Amino acid sequence: MTRTEGTAAAARQLVGASRPLSWVNTAYPFAAAYLMAGGGLTAELVVGTVFFLVPYNLLMYGINDVFDYESDLRNPRKGGVEGIVLASRWHRLTLWWACLLPVPFVLALLWWGSWASAAVLVGTLVAVVAYSAPGMRFKERPVLDSMTSSAHFVGPAAFGLALTGAPLTTTAAVSLLAFFLWGMASQAFGAVQDVLADREAGIGSIATALGGRRTVRLAIGLYAAAGLVMAAADWPAALAGLLVMPYLVSILPFHDVPDERCEVARRGWRRFLWLNMVTGFLLTLLLLWIAWGR
Repeated sequence: MTRTEGTAAAARQLVGASRPLSWVNTAYPFAAAYLMAGGGLTAELVVGTVFFLVPYNLLMYGINDVFDYESDLRNPRKGGVEGIVLASRWHRLTLWWACLLPVPFVLALLWWGSWASAAVLVGTLVAVVAYSAPGMRFKERPVLDSMTSSAHFVGPAAFGLALTGAPLTTTAAVSLLAFFLWGMASQAFGAVQDVLADREAGIGSIATALGGRRTVRLAIGLYAAAGLVMAAADWPAALAGLLVMPYLVSILPFHDVPDERCEVARRGWRRFLWLNMVTGFLLTLLLLWIAWGR
């Protein structure tokens, strides 16, 4: 392999490890929250969006791919849009890039922000590292795994709000809470399909602790709770509560899935990935409506 080929191969591995399909899932909440809270087209918006688009995801998933390498080799879901199996020769390089690439972005965002926004950003980054890093491995601690995973996506939104310095309104607070409940539900349902594989590998999760059937029912309850919480938001933001309906309809057929057939939940997880795009589009329309009415 020539030097050029090696560089290209390394770049492909790093990009693959950052999960391009998920880039928007962290950059969008930050940018939307920042703009809806009164932030303008500023350097903070640009730097923050770029940070949560790529460096943040490389930190989150790069660490995960390095320390989950052995289990990823046995996971049939790996190798596609849900993540690559990161070749062992690139592990050290991935950890270096994952840890160093965010540094200039984080320093700039800390400099521009307040003590409150700094606390939110640091807390979010701690949750990202703690999820997969040895010695913490929150992803293997039932319930905490769902809470931490949800924080990975709610954190950028909370930071966007804090960075503007705007007061926390009731609508903003209930939106963050609803988003957190939605994130917990999504992570929990996603864990159902891996119940048997995780138990065989000795990996703990909310689904291995509760079982597939109870975990799906918990996810249904969390989705429903997220929708109900949004009812406390101002009009028309409260309409966002209706966006949980497609997720409820999607996972209801799995409410009685036994652990022995947990793999069938894979169908619902595939729908989840596409539902995110549809609901993201609808949420954007709602946010534009809210902004237009101001």
